[in-house]
Amino acid sequence: MQGLEKKIKDRAIELLESGKVDGIIGWEKGQFIYDPTPAVFTKETGLDNFCYNNFCGANLSKYLVGKITSDKKYAVLLKPCDTYSMNQLITEHRVNRDNIYIIGVGCEGHLDVEKIKRNGISGITGVSVDGENVNVGTIYGESTIAKSDVLLGKCEVCRGNAHKISDELIGEELQTPEASDRFEMVNKLEAMTAEERFAFWKGELSRCIRCNACRNACPACTCRVCVFDNGRSGIDSKANASEFEEQMFHIIRAFHVSARCTDCGECSRVCPENIPLHLLNRKYVKDINEFYGEYQAGEEADQRNPLVNFGDKDIDPTVISDKEGN
Repeated sequence: MQGLEKKIKDRAIELLESGKVDGIIGWEKGQFIYDPTPAVFTKETGLDNFCYNNFCGANLSKYLVGKITSDKKYAVLLKPCDTYSMNQLITEHRVNRDNIYIIGVGCEGHLDVEKIKRNGISGITGVSVDGENVNVGTIYGESTIAKSDVLLGKCEVCRGNAHKISDELIGEELQTPEASDRFEMVNKLEAMTAEERFAFWKGELSRCIRCNACRNACPACTCRVCVFDNGRSGIDSKANASEFEEQMFHIIRAFHVSARCTDCGECSRVCPENIPLHLLNRKYVKDINEFYGEYQAGEEADQRNPLVNFGDKDIDPTVISDKEGN
């Protein structure tokens, strides 16, 4: 990973110094090896703090939203899964393709530090990946964990290592571990009774502190003013005034990104309460696949999604019912 980091950094310096781009959207070092954060690098700021390591799981496509009217050109570093979101943003005219230089970076799956910590490991000083194992250096000594046990949730269901859009590629498109069934938990929820399912989500969503991290990180949430920030709505406070509000926020947000969600998992990745918010979106993905045929948002730019591409073979709403016909 260090070799790849150097290649990306050297190329970023070339792009900035040549004037081909005005800024690079990438990751910068945090206080610890496992907390890099998205950042914009310019010729003036330099790339001294630039990094690309096993914890750079953040999807950077969202950081181009808002720059659509800018006369500056930005390079952005995108992993294969991130390019789905970029295509979707281009489709929705939320970014200006002419002002973007897309650098596809190699990826072998990124790690979830919380999963590492749940293995009883603390005081982390260094991490390296050796095939199917993760070697973790700590102030207490060395530990080794199976890589498959500490992958980010979205990396567990990786859809492949091919970039869907790019201007250049840096690093090999490395093979990721065999993906698990991304609808496994959705199937389990569907098998529950309505009461069991409601209890599950009530328990999960009751931890929500309305920090809005999920909304802010989601590449599909690009409204200039969110309905939940409307002072006249009566629901613009961050604190939930009732159980109804805490459920309504996430359900409405999931509806808003239906058929546009690329299943990038950012909502769950950034949630400080570890709520599996992606399962709401994944349920809609599964339903759309079943009702309209296999569809992947962001597979290519300018494709029409099933909810806006009406046809005479569309599913009749009357057949969407439970076994009792309700």
